[in-house]
Amino acid sequence: MSIIQEFLRYNRQTILPEIGDQGQEKLKKVKVLVIGAGGLGCPILQYIATAGVGLIGIMDFDTIEIHNLHRQILYTESEIGQQKALVAKKVVSELNPLIEVIAIREKLTIENAEKIIQQYDIVVDGSDNFTTRYLVNDTCVALQKPLVYGSILKFEGQVAVFNHNGSKNLRDLFPEMPDPKDVPNCDLNGVLGTLPGIIGTMMAHETLKLILELPTLKNELVLFNTINWNFTKLNF
Repeated sequence: MSIIQEFLRYNRQTILPEIGDQGQEKLKKVKVLVIGAGGLGCPILQYIATAGVGLIGIMDFDTIEIHNLHRQILYTESEIGQQKALVAKKVVSELNPLIEVIAIREKLTIENAEKIIQQYDIVVDGSDNFTTRYLVNDTCVALQKPLVYGSILKFEGQVAVFNHNGSKNLRDLFPEMPDPKDVPNCDLNGVLGTLPGIIGTMMAHETLKLILELPTLKNELVLFNTINWNFTKLNF
């Protein structure tokens, strides 16, 4: 694609003085790993791709099911049974053919976490369980990789940025992983489909700010209750 077409594609963000051509070049050169291509991962992937993030890894071992469709907006009913990572790669590549997209059809484990994560500059965690979240966090700490974190339940979401420029990480906020049996989840407690769209977009926004070296959350946890639009920022 020509320089003119690149200019036209990204012009509405490069005219921002905080971004410009230099910022777009930063986006073009960065490698971002998105773990989970579900409710959070779908909007994250859409927005970092269309912003021009040069290389995106999509890590998900799951397949598309009908109950995903009310919130996982990269997928359609005709794709039920297909692997999320492959379908997401296809859709994201069509959204922006200027970028490179890699599908990683594996579950993140203690055995493969370091090998995979070390290949990327920034990690965005859209997973839906604490085992994965703590594994992602601990690996990012060990490898000194910044991590964008988010979680959702019912009508409330959380967003934070960990391990960036000396900032704290998930274990500084919650030192020990809770027992999965004691933690509510969307399978049992539900979630309104628009909530992951809201929180995922906020996570994408923080990811882009990290790349562009704009001010991001630091030792702060955002709690966003979308029933009453109660927005709370906690320092930790």
